[in-house]
Amino acid sequence: MPETLAALRAARRNEIQTSLNLALGSALATIGLTIPAVGVVAIAMGITLDLGLPAKEIVLLALTLLVSAITVIGGQATVMQGTVHLVLFAAFLFLAIVP
Repeated sequence: MPETLAALRAARRNEIQTSLNLALGSALATIGLTIPAVGVVAIAMGITLDLGLPAKEIVLLALTLLVSAITVIGGQATVMQGTVHLVLFAAFLFLAIVP
């Protein structure tokens, strides 16, 4: 929550880069640390961890991770890579609306 408030203050001061860094960095840290920690605890305790995703969404998630890895490894995103990301997002939205 403090990062969100700092991001809002930076946005009001027209410091867009700082605002985005605070907002996205906070969300990425939460997702990147919490989910693996829960996974490790579930494995250690012998509990089955269910992501709650149907098969088609797991495929989209795997494709998104693969495309993201390819984009990051290159060091600079191309228009084609950005288009692929947008197509994956559009497919997700379509499948979320029309099951």
